[in-house]
Amino acid sequence: MSGRRTPWPLLAFHVAFAAFMLAPLVMVALVSVTDKGYVSLPFDGASWRWYRAIAEAPDFVDAFWRSLGLAAAAATLATLLAVPAGMALAWYRFPGREAVLGLLLSPLMVPHVVLGIALLRFLTQIGGSSTLWGLTAAHTVIVMPYVLRLVVAAATGYDRSVSQAAESLGASGWTVFRRIELPLIAPGVAGGWIIAFINSFDELTMSIFVASAATQTLPVKMYNHIANTIDPLLASVSTVLIVLTLVLMLVLDRFYGLDRVLSGKA
Repeated sequence: MSGRRTPWPLLAFHVAFAAFMLAPLVMVALVSVTDKGYVSLPFDGASWRWYRAIAEAPDFVDAFWRSLGLAAAAATLATLLAVPAGMALAWYRFPGREAVLGLLLSPLMVPHVVLGIALLRFLTQIGGSSTLWGLTAAHTVIVMPYVLRLVVAAATGYDRSVSQAAESLGASGWTVFRRIELPLIAPGVAGGWIIAFINSFDELTMSIFVASAATQTLPVKMYNHIANTIDPLLASVSTVLIVLTLVLMLVLDRFYGLDRVLSGKA
């Protein structure tokens, strides 16, 4: 049976939607290779000067590595907290369960400006303001719901009779978790970690309140730079990040499958 052709209005809509989504990225990439000393498009000539300027701006390079380490640490801490919490919420019914779930997911609903002010006040009281560990804790709070949602989804679809069978054969609780439960919910855990990492790396609003001059992340550094001057340097930095993200997506899709990672399917 031959496949049905896509109606041309639907195909035109998809093409227009794809062009709408890609146009800003293409414009940024084009601006990044201008030979002018200001944002200019179209331009008379192309140059790699603004990519060389990244290497000559060590504060941007330092902010990139700081954001990378911060995102990895926050995503890992959030995962360590979300896995046991998600398993408990998915597998057990106890008084206050919905309230606990709502509390853990509340950072998704509270504006990040409010979270930034609240976290700044709290960290100041405990001596964590303007410190890297305080910034890491703040990022962990805001990215944990992303991990929790995928862990709960993966754990909800898990057949607990497998664990009960293993326990009846003498396996300890730790062995059951390590050898059976965790591998079966691993797609949800991995997907949650990746989404948490991306959100932490990209976080700006809350970080403006919590970060100091010594702990500036890359988004904060870019925001402060564009507030003082407008040049194609940020376009070149943004293009590098776009390319790195694209490469990461292609690698994940090639070796694991993006649909499995982002949906938490086993």
